[in-house]
Amino acid sequence: MSDERKEWLSRAPQEALSKKLGIVAWILTAVVLGLVGLMRQPNLQIPLPAGWSFAFLPPVHAVLNSLVAVSLLVALVAVKQGKISLHRKAILVAMGLSVLFLLCYVAYHFTTSETLYGDVNGDRIVDAAEKAAVGGKRAVYLILLITHISLAGISLPFILFTFISAWTNRFSAHRRLAKWVFPLWLYVAVTGPICYLMLKPYYQ
Repeated sequence: MSDERKEWLSRAPQEALSKKLGIVAWILTAVVLGLVGLMRQPNLQIPLPAGWSFAFLPPVHAVLNSLVAVSLLVALVAVKQGKISLHRKAILVAMGLSVLFLLCYVAYHFTTSETLYGDVNGDRIVDAAEKAAVGGKRAVYLILLITHISLAGISLPFILFTFISAWTNRFSAHRRLAKWVFPLWLYVAVTGPICYLMLKPYYQ
């Protein structure tokens, strides 16, 4: 065990702070999931001023997710090598990029009509001919998209709890959570860019 890891593990747990931050995590989760649910309502779309467009954001989303995935892999390698400071910095970068992604994602979907896979003519309807043209690739896309969105929502509070447990020196809880939260977070980060690349031909 590295000296850096020993020094980190010797820190006393902050149980009271952990409980308070846990409440904040649940509130943030509720707010985020509420926003995601609202932005799927077409009647709540916010009109932008003339000449404004957030059409540039989808590739930004893909880049941000890719950078999150890279940061997570750096964090994984760092912790296995006992480089706790590097691990912590990489996770902070991943958290920061994820927050930036969320802000961009909400801004885009509250102001821009959703693009549908296979919708060649851009009429917001995927008719039988368009479905036939893309064949089984549409099913692959929908599986990736549904698992991406579902696991993002499911993992959000637990990502926060994993972060909080480390921040408050509850390292046993941190390791226990990270074992299954990390692969979920990585899956969400990797499938985001894949979904974008598959959907890219249909952006108007």
